[in-house]
Amino acid sequence: MVHTPLLAYHDPQFIDSDDGRPIRIVSEYLSPLRSFRNAGVSATAVFFGSARIHSGGPLGRYYDEACELARLVTVWSQNECGGRLIVCSGGGPGIMEAANRGAHLAGGRSIGLNIGLPDEQRPNRFISEELRFEFHYFFMRKLWFAHLAHALIAFPGGFGTFDELFEILTLAQTRKLDRPIPVFLYGSAYWNEVVDFDALVRHGTIDAEDLKLFEFVDEPQTAFARLRSRMPAPPAEPRVAFAKSRCHGRA
Repeated sequence: MVHTPLLAYHDPQFIDSDDGRPIRIVSEYLSPLRSFRNAGVSATAVFFGSARIHSGGPLGRYYDEACELARLVTVWSQNECGGRLIVCSGGGPGIMEAANRGAHLAGGRSIGLNIGLPDEQRPNRFISEELRFEFHYFFMRKLWFAHLAHALIAFPGGFGTFDELFEILTLAQTRKLDRPIPVFLYGSAYWNEVVDFDALVRHGTIDAEDLKLFEFVDEPQTAFARLRSRMPAPPAEPRVAFAKSRCHGRA
């Protein structure tokens, strides 16, 4: 009997090969797109921050305050935005877990854009089941951070947080965004110690005007009030057409 070969898109040896990489990449765009459309997600408040910060630890206050801020955002979204603004995190532990936990405490949905890493990145239990995603490619994950974002709050973090934060700041600086995304750096003492923004201006590598692309916040209620006053209104419908968005940067 003649063997019938697998269809190419059913063949794991092909899909997992170098030749199948473009299929894997586009899948990490199309699969979340379908899920967000089906779930009616139109806008996100994105929380960045370290996976290594835990309640009760040396920087534990940031975990607790990220949880409270996410709770405030979710309550506001449910009461005044029809639930259209949804908290989004990187899906892992630490500050990411705190954000999803705050939304869960408010009885709302939240998104987790997890990425498989050797040691510290596992999906946390507070992410809404239908909005839990797993990525292989960092750049596709960052696309989804940016594509639906209507606000960004960056808590203390390391290389990953820096990468994600400066991606958004670069898109804003170079006017690659089709809407304003207010950016808040939570924990002014931390951020002013680890990044000398004024030195960047002094050396001429950024303009003084670029310092207006973000602002510092240090307390959940203040951060929430500023976010609420500066954030564009969430759209009624999900952003489903990639071609209509310029919010894609290097992806």
